[in-house]
Amino acid sequence: MNNKEKIFYQNAKKLRLKILEMVKKSNGGHIGGAFSVIDILNYLYNFEIKHFPKDPISKERDYLLFSKGHSCLALYTILNHCGYFADEILDNYNVDDGSLAGHPEKNIVPGVEVTSGSLGHGHSLGVGLSLSLKIDKKSNRVFVISSDGELNEGSVWEAFMSASQFKLKNYYLIIDYNKMISLDKINNIMAIDPLINKMESFGFNVFEIDGHDFNDFEKCFGNNDFINSAKPKCIIANTIKGKSVPFMENVSKWHFRSPSDNEFNEAVSSIESFYERFI
Repeated sequence: MNNKEKIFYQNAKKLRLKILEMVKKSNGGHIGGAFSVIDILNYLYNFEIKHFPKDPISKERDYLLFSKGHSCLALYTILNHCGYFADEILDNYNVDDGSLAGHPEKNIVPGVEVTSGSLGHGHSLGVGLSLSLKIDKKSNRVFVISSDGELNEGSVWEAFMSASQFKLKNYYLIIDYNKMISLDKINNIMAIDPLINKMESFGFNVFEIDGHDFNDFEKCFGNNDFINSAKPKCIIANTIKGKSVPFMENVSKWHFRSPSDNEFNEAVSSIESFYERFI
């Protein structure tokens, strides 16, 4: 294991423990989805996207639009980890008069590009932003982080058609594909498979990865044919809701829930044990 990979898994452990603590203190949060998406954010912010914690609105930055706003626990922890705001701000999550709401808000939290939570909106916003950057001949990239469930929204497919029509090669859609939607499996609500075929048919260059595996991220972003394609990009990240805590994994009640004292202690132990092999 090289140093870069080791850092990735060290961060994964720290970020999950922060998320768990925030959910416990605030007595609730979308912990399952936060645990499925956190490794995506971990890799992007630490190894891939251009961003500037001391100057969050730098014109040189890549843009990350967090469309699955209900999982903002993950976004808040990675922004804090990267130095956008102090540790004590995390205590303001989901409490009266706190600055960290249950969905992320632009102009309130440094590093948050869009107010999100109404699922499906981030895709169209990302396409519009990507198109404006293309018109201005700028090289900034736009990353849209999507849940799989929000692909049930019709507006997202209109956005995909536009991304293809305008050949937005700077548009990166990353789907947190944990195969669950709210309190059930997505196949029992509105199935979206075969997802690779659908995205390709809409004109995207598609790359499928394990959304918790460092080496898969490296293969994806190190693939010149994928990165240099003239098409918009779609990364399908296969993930597990509640990843690293066995009693939470793929269990619907952990869509939104706070752990009891015993569950909290068991979850801490599970996370620490899970990452021992990597660290």
